[in-house]
This record gives sequence, structure tokens and C-alpha cells, in this order.
Amino acid sequence: MAPGPHGSGATAPALTVTGLGKRYGGVQAVDDISLTLAPGERMGVIGPNGAGKTTLFKMIAGDVPPTAGAIELFGRDVTRVDASRRARLGVGRTFQVSNLFREMTVLDNVRVAARGGSPQARVFWRTQGLRDDVTTRALEMLDSVDLVDRRDDTVADLSHGEQRQLEIAMALVTDPRILLLDEPAAGLSAVERTTLRELVEALPRTLPILLIEHDMSLALGLTDRVMCMENGHHVVTGTPAEVREHPTVKEIYLGRRDKK
Repeated sequence: MAPGPHGSGATAPALTVTGLGKRYGGVQAVDDISLTLAPGERMGVIGPNGAGKTTLFKMIAGDVPPTAGAIELFGRDVTRVDASRRARLGVGRTFQVSNLFREMTVLDNVRVAARGGSPQARVFWRTQGLRDDVTTRALEMLDSVDLVDRRDDTVADLSHGEQRQLEIAMALVTDPRILLLDEPAAGLSAVERTTLRELVEALPRTLPILLIEHDMSLALGLTDRVMCMENGHHVVTGTPAEVREHPTVKEIYLGRRDKK
């Protein structure tokens, strides 16, 4: 993995969050959260509704500034760097609520993502060939998420699950150094969840992934380590097996505690 701009190369963690906090008026949405994501590691953040998962994600992605703590990407402090600049540093991400151009074709959505912030990103009044580098890359990504046959359909014609697949293709086409997935299984059927799980499992193991997910079984099945949150606080971090059997997790997340 290439070294970060100010980092220590391959030994630098992909992501380091230290004492992160976010307050909205009198509400402490996230309080003193720390985590480290190693290169190539897959980590999940789980918790019930209102746990602070989405707020944590938004701070890591650069959507909202923290009121306390620090965020580093590959050894570089990005605490005050906005989302667009983090994207240029290699952050790929999906959104909890689909952020797609619904009246455009599937292929054009991926081409927009591939062009990123360039002046050509949304130039659609010019004819775009099917053999330029951007289109070739976009088609490769659509093939990787099993959507290449839908390339000429409009996004509005896709199922909810297929839109989630498209979002992942749009994140991957930027060749990210780290991938942030914000509740990708939200609203999916059982069949669509299985497709999503297989898609994420097939991603390169060299790509570090941070998965924010309400679906505990999905998160535990896709990750190397898991952190559980409740009411903005850290509860436990461990392997999926350790977190699954943790009594506090069972109580706050599953609504029960095993009786002895």
C-alpha cells in the first residue's frame, strides 16, 4: 500500500480515531470514541438505533466536524479536512440514504463517480464513447457488482438492492484506499442482503473497510473486528465471536441477558 502524504508507509493504520466526540447543543451524540483500522482489515461498528453510529460515520467521512478528538488517515491528520478532500485522499464511501442520479443511466452514474471533481464530471451534452478509459473502468466496476447488463437502464428502474450494488460500484471506481460503508443493508430483503454480503466478501482483502451496520448478523459475518456502541459510548471491541457472546451486547442490542 502506498504511504500516506505524511504517514509512515505501509505500517501506518488506514484509519485512527482518537477520543472523537460530537455534541449538538445539549445532546452528546458521540462521546470519546477511539478505534484503529489496520491496512487490509475489515471492522464493523454496530449498535441499536440511536447508538451514534451514523454520527460517527459522518465525522470519519468528513460530513460533519467533531467537537472533540482527532481523525487520521494513513498517518495524516484530517480532523478538519472536508469530505471532498478526504475523497481525493482515497476515501471511498456509500450513503445510508441512496445518493444517486435517478434519472440517469446506471453507466453514467458510475462515469460521474469515476470523473470525480474534474470539470468533465457532469458533462453529458457531449457524446461519450464506450471505449474511453473512464467508460472501460466504469464497465469493469459494474461487472464486479453484477450490474453490467443494466448499464443502459435508468437508476429509477433498479430495485433497492441493485441501487446499493451501484453505490458500491461508484465507490470502487475511484480506486479508494479505504472504503466506508454506511448501513448498506438498510431496507434490503433477505435475498438482497445475501447478494450484498457476497459482494462485500468478494472485495480485495487489501482494501480496508469500515462497516457501520444495524444488522448485527451481517456485520459479524463480514468483519475481522467489531465495535459495539450504545448512546454514543463505546461498549466493547473484539472479534465477532467475542462481541456476539458479550453479556452487555446481548442486553443492549439483543434485548436480553443470558440467565445462569
